Amino acid sequence: MSGSGNKNISLFTTIAGLALAAVLALADLSIGDMHISIFSPGGTGAAVLLRLRVPRVITAILAGASLALSGLQMQSIFRNPLTDPHIMGISSGASLGAAIAIIASAGAATAVTTASTVIAALSGAAASAAVVIGVSRKVNSSSTLLIFGVMLGFIFSAATSVLAFSASEHSLKMFYNWSSGSFSANTFTGTACMGAALLIGTATAAWNSRGLDIILFGDEYATLCGADARRIRARAMAGCCLMTGMATAFCGPLGFVGIVSPHIARWITGTSVHRRIIPAAIVTGIAISLCADIITQLSHAAVPVGSAMALIGIPVILFILFKGKDA
Repeated sequence: MSGSGNKNISLFTTIAGLALAAVLALADLSIGDMHISIFSPGGTGAAVLLRLRVPRVITAILAGASLALSGLQMQSIFRNPLTDPHIMGISSGASLGAAIAIIASAGAATAVTTASTVIAALSGAAASAAVVIGVSRKVNSSSTLLIFGVMLGFIFSAATSVLAFSASEHSLKMFYNWSSGSFSANTFTGTACMGAALLIGTATAAWNSRGLDIILFGDEYATLCGADARRIRARAMAGCCLMTGMATAFCGPLGFVGIVSPHIARWITGTSVHRRIIPAAIVTGIAISLCADIITQLSHAAVPVGSAMALIGIPVILFILFKGKDA
């Protein structure tokens, strides 16, 4: 297929994805304990819609887009289709930082707790990314790097568990409410922070898109093309840390959307060119997050968002694994 044909397909699928995401967002806004007409909500309904449901849906949109874009870039720079911030320990590092802040600031003002959680999550994500990048310079095997990322995640998770075990009852309750994953506890201030992180991360990815295309063929090829593989990785990881850290701070640790969305985006666009995949991956991540939130809201039991994402993402990952095995 010609380049213009691929471009038209990418544009069409992105527009169709945006339309689907809009429908899902409207459906998500209409779901809750109180029946509300989103087009004529009335007094009490308007208050519930504005204070609770709109921030929840915006949070789902921003988290899905951030994690999907982070997963896409990490799969490219490490050249591994099963890589994402959760698998490589970036989310676990952010979770450890957030856990330290939440437990340490228990009893403090909400604004203080939120600010310290955001700063600590970003610091944890950056520290984890620095370790992964350092190891990637020493290890040539993507499989070995993937295993290292999983082990790093286990280490951070173990440290988080030890920290939670020694926390007070009140701190422990706060931590577990956060760690289960939710879009419901955010405010418009939090969505503004997430939106700013997504905007910066998207701009960085778009600026770095040519480099991401080149690095898919390996560091040696990048050098022959006059590109600096280390700078390409550094720019991508900086954006991933910012978006993942912010999403983790406000939503808790969320997996699967970062690994699944890029594969769906490549499948529906039929290309690996990043400037065409990036919009499709973002829209796909938004759709998956909204679907997960809808499942959570429709469930009579208290289903965490992370569990709902797993229900959506695990079948796709299994399909990827078995498809690769058959190939």
